[in-house]
Amino acid sequence: MSKQQIKQLIESRIDEDGLTETSIKGVKLFRATAPIPCAPAVYEPSVIAIVSGAKEAVLDGERYVYDDSRYLCCPMSMPVQAGTPAASPDNPLYGVYVSLDQRVMTELIIEMERAGVSISMGKGSPISQGFSFAQWDAAFSDALLRLLQLGKHQTDVAVLGEARLRELYYAILKGEAGMFASQAFGTGNAIARSIAYMSLHLNEPITIDEMAQRAGMSRAVFHRKFKQATTMSPIQFVKSMRLNNAAMKIAGGMTVTEAAMEVGYLSASQFSREFKRMYGQSPRQWSDAQHLPSGMA
Repeated sequence: MSKQQIKQLIESRIDEDGLTETSIKGVKLFRATAPIPCAPAVYEPSVIAIVSGAKEAVLDGERYVYDDSRYLCCPMSMPVQAGTPAASPDNPLYGVYVSLDQRVMTELIIEMERAGVSISMGKGSPISQGFSFAQWDAAFSDALLRLLQLGKHQTDVAVLGEARLRELYYAILKGEAGMFASQAFGTGNAIARSIAYMSLHLNEPITIDEMAQRAGMSRAVFHRKFKQATTMSPIQFVKSMRLNNAAMKIAGGMTVTEAAMEVGYLSASQFSREFKRMYGQSPRQWSDAQHLPSGMA
């Protein structure tokens, strides 16, 4: 019943396709009534819950489809290709995007450990996939509904918003994706910290030795653990993050040269070569052909 109520709430608050901000920081609603082919995107730490229709995500060549039977938990920034190829007026996509706050998630994990609350291994996807899926359970559905019911009343949001977000985070940690999320947000996860650092410094030179040193690991150990957590080597990951971010910026109207510089490329020719190798089009062709609804990836 909660899921149907959530859908009704979303339908009543969205007037057009794309992402719609709510009065709660980090919480957005989205709708798609036309197909959107998979395109480069970056999933920031978040949970994406679908209440109608289905979304697709491609990570390192592997394709995943998820709908209202399971939500996606992405605790680390990940370069993906994503879209809604099956959306139509007769089969619209409705969903909720909830950003995961590093500080709050880590605090909750520590509090749960102190209280002796066990985090279930669950049946979600293994950590090697870069993100995980979890079945909707009653606790998650109820917490998400209570969060969205705050609506547009600023007083309610100011007084109850943080508490209800914590309630949703707690439901995630208690659910099938709990162990996966705790491995990323726990105090000892050096790989997650490395990814967070990379995401903030894409326009700067990044070396594997520097990342390994920051993680307190040898280069070989860092490379192995990084690939276990993301499916990609550190160099491949950085390149994918840069090119995906550049593709999104170009699709959003930025010039090719500006986008290349924004993500750390000093050579336009190198950027063009690597872009075409990854997407099969030159940056200029991409600029002419792509029209991504803001945030819908």
